Amino acid sequence: MLQTIAVAFTPFYWLSFVTLVAAAGPTPQQEIDLLVPQALQIIEKWEQENPVPGKRKMHVVYWTPSDREPAPRYRERLSEILLHIQNFYAQEMSRLGFGPRSIRLDVKEDGLLNIHVVKGEGPYAQYDTPDGRKIRQECIPTLRQAGVNPDEETIVIFCNMSNWDPDKAEIKQNSPYYAGGSPTGGTAWQVDSPILDLQLLNNKERKVRDGQYGNISVGKYNSIFIGGICHELGHALGLPHCRERPDEKAQFGTALMGSGNRSYGDNLRGEGRGTFLTLAHGLKLASHPQFSGSNKGLSSKSDANVEILQVEAVDRTVELTGRVTGSPPVYAVLGYLDPDGGSNYDAFSAVAVPNASGEFTLRYRPLTPNFHGRIRIDLCQANGAATTYSGDNSRWGFDLLTNAKGEPQLQVIQQKLQLLPLADALKSKDQEKIQAISEKLQASDDKLVAEVAKRLTASPAAKRPHISPLYVPKEITEVPLSDCQPETAHLGYGRPAYDRLPHDQPLLEVRGRIFRHGIWAHAPAQHTYDLGGAWKNFSGSAGVAGTRGQVVFVINADGKELWRSPKTKPGQLRDFWVEVENVSRLELVVEDGGDGKDGDWSVWLEPVLGR
Repeated sequence: MLQTIAVAFTPFYWLSFVTLVAAAGPTPQQEIDLLVPQALQIIEKWEQENPVPGKRKMHVVYWTPSDREPAPRYRERLSEILLHIQNFYAQEMSRLGFGPRSIRLDVKEDGLLNIHVVKGEGPYAQYDTPDGRKIRQECIPTLRQAGVNPDEETIVIFCNMSNWDPDKAEIKQNSPYYAGGSPTGGTAWQVDSPILDLQLLNNKERKVRDGQYGNISVGKYNSIFIGGICHELGHALGLPHCRERPDEKAQFGTALMGSGNRSYGDNLRGEGRGTFLTLAHGLKLASHPQFSGSNKGLSSKSDANVEILQVEAVDRTVELTGRVTGSPPVYAVLGYLDPDGGSNYDAFSAVAVPNASGEFTLRYRPLTPNFHGRIRIDLCQANGAATTYSGDNSRWGFDLLTNAKGEPQLQVIQQKLQLLPLADALKSKDQEKIQAISEKLQASDDKLVAEVAKRLTASPAAKRPHISPLYVPKEITEVPLSDCQPETAHLGYGRPAYDRLPHDQPLLEVRGRIFRHGIWAHAPAQHTYDLGGAWKNFSGSAGVAGTRGQVVFVINADGKELWRSPKTKPGQLRDFWVEVENVSRLELVVEDGGDGKDGDWSVWLEPVLGR
């Protein structure tokens, strides 16, 4: 609710805004009642100009290994389950004010779904959980023969990979169980079993032993696995993880894309409030071609951008005000308050609808004491496209910290906002613009901003380290190592880079801090320096400037290991201080942390030699 009112800039709206904030902010229902009609107006106006109606459907495959027949009554059971899920989405979209929009299913004349059956190329023993892509490849010929392009449609593949022992009432599964996608297509992998049955969802008396969840009722088993189908289908439709805010939980239950896969149908057994769809994800689905019935602009290139105008702390929330532009039009701006770890399952959502000028305000909440995480932005466009700025180095992702009182610490975000225009200018390679912005920033009272601007725009000759640590004048008692010439520099990916990251967002930003200088060292990496016994100590920090990856940092001196970090992931910062007196050769090593080098964006941060 704050989003539209805050940017309307009229006395009446501003009074309403203040009144709502004073009353502890808008309720979830108030947000729905205000924002959904505004979003629908933007979507429908665009769709009705030169409309392109569409009838895209979700397609269902039943895949079974070559040595297994499909589980009993698979077509009846899965039809009933998917029709129930279709109704769940329709009811939730109606509750949110969008009307009964939902997935579209291919229903035959007998009232059951059209399910494409595929026999696997190999026996059960040749498949396991990671084999989703392999199984999908085996399904493609059958889908294409039926006139379905699996790269441009939403596909659900049920894998006959469970093992049910009726005598012991035990069940195990090692099936692919994940999903991914967008409005233009996606795939969800699910597991089928003889006890996956909607008729058992309300049964809390009969017990089963599941290999992952232990002793549970057969009703809870179906909550988990029918809810899992609904959850993974959400991913195939383009929904990310997020959990319910406390105010949403009190009113609606558990968010589908958080832990709602495990609470689906709990209300039928009197075991909870069940599962609901957040407003953020209802907004995202509103323009999906299956939900909207429109194919307009589906294959066209979408262009959207954000200008951040202000970030401020208001009543233990963070309010981010900005302006969006886009074609097709942006009808919703979604924010995520994402604590470190948790694979985004624990991210709280914020919602906004831009006004006629494209202005919006996101209100990130709730903030807790000693919080560390990210705030992220997702733009929803009327053709179903979504521009997601989610990575640690994304242009519109910001680290966020709170103190022991839960108060947000915004200095780093504000520093980044000052530096972003320079990053844009560097990307454009407009030298006149670069120079003008850099000169202004170098005059800033914020010393960090001034130094970062100076280093980012140094001349090509000045950017390259040109002096060995051995030959630094003796009167200089401290020197950034990124100013020194290495003997060798080897990276696992890309070329050596100093005082910047080698991509469009060059800032050295790790765990809520922007660093003045540093050394890019994508693992596996090695940098060696000739010290010649001229220095006494070496200090700094090390971290991963990305959203993935896991590395180990190592400092060696004359072949002897001086320091080794624990395995380090994004959001973790490792400080070091070692003695290097009488050391001739310093070696900085970054090792892969055991998960492969993909995403290992390692950086030595403000490493300094001292004497």
